[in-house]
Amino acid sequence: MTAVKKYPVLAALALGAVFMVLPFVVVLMNAVKSPDEYSSDGPLSLPDGLYLDGLTAFWERVDFGEKLWNSVLIAGSVATLAVVLSVFSAYAIGIGRIKGRPWVLAFFVLANMLPQEALVYPVYYLSKEAGLYDTRLSVIIVFTVIQSAFGTYLLSSVLSGFPREIIEAAAIDGASRWQVLWRVVVPVSRPTIGVLMVLFFIWTWNEFLLPLVMLVSDDVQTVSVALGVLQGQRDMDATMTNAAALLGVLPAIAFFLVFQRTLTRGIAVGAVK
Repeated sequence: MTAVKKYPVLAALALGAVFMVLPFVVVLMNAVKSPDEYSSDGPLSLPDGLYLDGLTAFWERVDFGEKLWNSVLIAGSVATLAVVLSVFSAYAIGIGRIKGRPWVLAFFVLANMLPQEALVYPVYYLSKEAGLYDTRLSVIIVFTVIQSAFGTYLLSSVLSGFPREIIEAAAIDGASRWQVLWRVVVPVSRPTIGVLMVLFFIWTWNEFLLPLVMLVSDDVQTVSVALGVLQGQRDMDATMTNAAALLGVLPAIAFFLVFQRTLTRGIAVGAVK
């Protein structure tokens, strides 16, 4: 009790962490229960053993391996392409000092504020006209543009304070603008770029509305779409629902844990600056 009074902020953070982890623990427990055990003991009881039939049944039911590959391909492509596009755009805005820079940045802020519901019909119509509807490429293009708008705004703010002396020294040494970008600016900005890549991957992985509209064929659907569509079927039991939620969130958690050091380093560097 004394520690709580002495460190109220740490206590509040610890309590918040418990409430964030608790739903995942409940899902994990119910994913390995049998339907009879779930019905008799309830959702908060500990499982008597490992019942993996719900996980295997869901995997086979939606062909989860294919959905997993689609999500990894889309999210990975969007993260890579959006970061590259953000670097090019931010280099021109932040260091190149193009004319009308405040208005350009305001445009990117407006693009981030636009709700995705407003994009559904225009994106649907344009993809139909271009022959890209119901393809992974259409979703990759749309989310690359959406994510790069945020990346351009953030990176341009970071690069606007980039030391001009370093750029001038590289130019004196005979470096071209392309060499300045890839040999000077990108290495120095690598922590921020790493943070953007992690965020873009996770954000794209969790997207539901646009993939639901754009990907109607079963062989191109993502994990989030498969989970959302399957939730509406009446013959799906509670243990399989939890198994589906567990399989849907585990890849994103694994990706976050693998790149946690990159995310922490980028945030720390931004705080120091």
